[in-house]
Amino acid sequence: MKVREIRIEDIEDILEIENACFETPWHRETFEEEILRNELAYYLVLVDEENSSKVVGYAGMWKVFDEAHITNIALLPLYQGKKFGHRLLNELIEFSKKIGVYSMTLEVRPSNTIARSLYEKFEFKSEGLRKGYYTDTNEDALIMWRRIL
Repeated sequence: MKVREIRIEDIEDILEIENACFETPWHRETFEEEILRNELAYYLVLVDEENSSKVVGYAGMWKVFDEAHITNIALLPLYQGKKFGHRLLNELIEFSKKIGVYSMTLEVRPSNTIARSLYEKFEFKSEGLRKGYYTDTNEDALIMWRRIL
């Protein structure tokens, strides 16, 4: 498995991951905007080199001043539970350190215990709540921070 920066030609694989992982997946236009025009965005992909270099996971963030906001971390179901999410998150953290980021934040569904466990292993702490944040279910979002990288 190899981790590299996202490319525009990865969008088809990314959309497959989105549709497999999220009830309300992002659209092609959203990823095109993130990759081509959002100067704050940084995305990594996990590539299965033994499977025709297929993109099987991705992670993204926005750098805003000295903070990073994690947008998504997702893997095809076949690759979940094998520590690849750890690898993607670790790569985001290491990149963030290199570009002068001192803290990271994200929103996560309280019901997403697997994601919350991953973030807690990387020392993210729940520090707030966004009421009704997820429009598909009106579920709240936990706001998690890792203050010192």
